Amino acid sequence: ETYETIPGQSKITFLLQAIRNAAAAEEARQMAAVLLRRLLSSAFEEVYPALSPDVQTAIKSELLLIIQMETQSSMRKKICDIVAELARNLIDEDGNNQWPEGLKFLFDSVSSQNVGLREAALHIFWNFPGIFGNQQQHYLEVIKRMLVQCMQDQEHPTVRMLSARAAAAFVLANEHNLPLLKHFADLLPGILQAVNDSCYQNDDSVLKSLVEIADTVPKYLRPHLEPTLQLSLKLCGDTNLNNMQRQLALEVIVTLSETAAAMLRRHTNIVAQAIPQMLAMMVDLEEDEDWANADELEDDDFDSNAVAGESALDRMACGLGGKLVLPMIKEHIMQMLQNPDWKYRHAGLMALSAIGEGCHQQMEGILNEIVNFVLLFLQDPHPRVRYAACNAVGQMATDFAPGFQKKFHEKVIAALLQTMEDQGNQRVQAHAAAALINFTEDCPKSLLIPYLDNLVKHLHSTMVIKLQELIQKGTKLVLEQVVTSIASVADTAEEKFVPYYDLFMPSLKHIVENAVQKELRLLRGKTIECISLIGLAVGKEKFMQDASDVMQLLLKTQTDFSDLEDDDPQISYMISAWARMCKILGKEFQQYLPVVMGPLMKTASIKPEVALLDTQDMENMSDDDGWEFVNLGDQQSFGIKTAGLEEKATACQML
Repeated sequence: ETYETIPGQSKITFLLQAIRNAAAAEEARQMAAVLLRRLLSSAFEEVYPALSPDVQTAIKSELLLIIQMETQSSMRKKICDIVAELARNLIDEDGNNQWPEGLKFLFDSVSSQNVGLREAALHIFWNFPGIFGNQQQHYLEVIKRMLVQCMQDQEHPTVRMLSARAAAAFVLANEHNLPLLKHFADLLPGILQAVNDSCYQNDDSVLKSLVEIADTVPKYLRPHLEPTLQLSLKLCGDTNLNNMQRQLALEVIVTLSETAAAMLRRHTNIVAQAIPQMLAMMVDLEEDEDWANADELEDDDFDSNAVAGESALDRMACGLGGKLVLPMIKEHIMQMLQNPDWKYRHAGLMALSAIGEGCHQQMEGILNEIVNFVLLFLQDPHPRVRYAACNAVGQMATDFAPGFQKKFHEKVIAALLQTMEDQGNQRVQAHAAAALINFTEDCPKSLLIPYLDNLVKHLHSTMVIKLQELIQKGTKLVLEQVVTSIASVADTAEEKFVPYYDLFMPSLKHIVENAVQKELRLLRGKTIECISLIGLAVGKEKFMQDASDVMQLLLKTQTDFSDLEDDDPQISYMISAWARMCKILGKEFQQYLPVVMGPLMKTASIKPEVALLDTQDMENMSDDDGWEFVNLGDQQSFGIKTAGLEEKATACQML
């Protein structure tokens, strides 16, 4: 707060003093450098032009001098970031660089005998590749010579890495300048060499630059596509590298299948080698004793090879199309499904789920054999294979709806109901119930009616057992899914659900009334959703007997609504439920408006936090604290905190 109140001009003076003060603690100097860079990046117009010309000149020469004096490399980098930020702001409307000494410093430093200065020049150019402004064309040969020279610096690996990153940044900054891309094409082999070397130095920054090129300027890679792909394959398959690096290498190929499919299709040999790599990653699973009865669905471990391989396969099938991918992968999957090791069978089934969307047309023809084959695995001896089979059935029910439902309703419903009885394995039971939801959501009503009795019987008996387990052991995973399965069946069956209404409603009301602990909030939310969907399905006449009870229960939560945390899953369920109640009750809903509107407006007006960050700051913000980022190019990212956004959207829809 104290810092915020200091006038901008004084800030610059003080911060520069702190940076210069060699006696100060390292952390203090680094912090001063970061603050100065942020000041120039966020408030340049307010602060800098108001300084007298002498002070401006002093600041510029001061910064360049500090770089030359600085001995500590991470501190030098931070000063280079300030210089790049200042240079970025000193290029005028017409592209004139108003800091010619800055450019001269670049030229002198890049050919200096002092390796620290060579690094500094490259770092500044990497951070702001547009530093030459309208002189760029004039200096193009020099820039190219500079980069080539540094990439060939055999004695200093850091100079090689930095120049490769700088070359990549320059290409990305000039993505629309075709002649330039052509002119710089012969730098790519050097960049690839640096990607390879840096990965084995445990540094993946150059590889990340290659992924960005594949994403933004894939055409730059065309003249050397084969070596680019070969390198990516090699790195992806090298188990000595860490998972992150292997996944990034695979990302180069997968990204190209999305941004340059036509270019990649010509290299079928590479695609044919990449597919087994992805499948091998999907086999990389841990044995886990507690898996079958874990009660929390921990988020899939997003860094895991298995998740990365599956998502890569899904994207590649969508990018390149089933005509190319299915024939290449079919044999592999069949072999995996016959492997005695459960991990291979698991991976085979997950792979089958992943390619459904991309290989839609090609799989449709052989869907019958696929379905018969997958259903066998619902009886596999290993619970995680049975889980993967549920996953495949659920995914196909969505990808191939409604044809899937029309052709296979009898087999699939029977098999899933049987799998839901797997009492010793909660995770399998829950996933079978989840697959059933996918199936009924897209199932034509007329097809579902004949099975209603049987479905309801199973769902009810499972619900009763699981309610007891909740009371005795506190486990809730299967119950959460079953409640949603009931909702989904009611939603599809509509008025045909009336005879079963009294079977379910008392238990569901009981859950809403009693499941008030924090760890049960998702169960309670899903139950609220289920009650309102059943109400909508059976209609006002049948539902009226419970409507005011249900509203009272909801409004009781309502009074504690202000205590709910922003990310409480109940908020969304609750707001959607009111909207359904409003639909069912019509004018009679009016009496509840005074209680409902307050929280509804409060939720609808949630203001999400947003931030404009530069790449350096971004690296310190991890994605897992609810922020998502969009890269705006030029070292800047836009971040938005997503907590509360879903709720806001629901509230706006309901209004």
